[in-house]
Amino acid sequence: MGQIEWAMWANEQALASGLILVMGGIVATAGQFTKWYFGAYSIGAGVFVCLLEYPRGKRRKGSTMERCGQKYMTRVVKVFGPLTRNYYVRAFLHLALSVPAGFLLATILGTACLAIASCIYLLAAFRGEQWVPIEPKPKERPQVGGTIKQPPSNPPPRPPAEARKKPSEGEAAGAAGVSGGPQENPVPVIDEVV
Repeated sequence: MGQIEWAMWANEQALASGLILVMGGIVATAGQFTKWYFGAYSIGAGVFVCLLEYPRGKRRKGSTMERCGQKYMTRVVKVFGPLTRNYYVRAFLHLALSVPAGFLLATILGTACLAIASCIYLLAAFRGEQWVPIEPKPKERPQVGGTIKQPPSNPPPRPPAEARKKPSEGEAAGAAGVSGGPQENPVPVIDEVV
């Protein structure tokens, strides 16, 4: 059985947590809760988490499905280098971002989800995983000579493969030696009636 890549789980969990933080922050801010400023903070923190977590990392084995438009955010995340690639940094960053949002009831669910994502990232870091961007593979052009093995010998329309079996060399030589002269046209000519 293969080894689980924990970073994939943490990425999905953190992205969902960011969205939950944004929604809870909107509810708290629009509802003018007593500590609505924590709701405004949750909106900013949720957007930051979503932007950081949107580009998926490349899996060690197998293929990774890229998110729509991920290549643009991948460039931004790559710029910060080890700060965004290291899962220890992400684990502690998510944990620090989740603490202030925990003081408000509307954002407590996002806080809990982000804390869980932080724990999963910490586990991924202990396992030696790190974020690697998904790079597009250069497309290989097919070689023209390599795709055609043997060109067709007779023009279209061609009969099925069973019907166009060629006679062996011995049969072909025997048939040419028997007739001795020019071969006649095997197609009968139909005279037109006028």
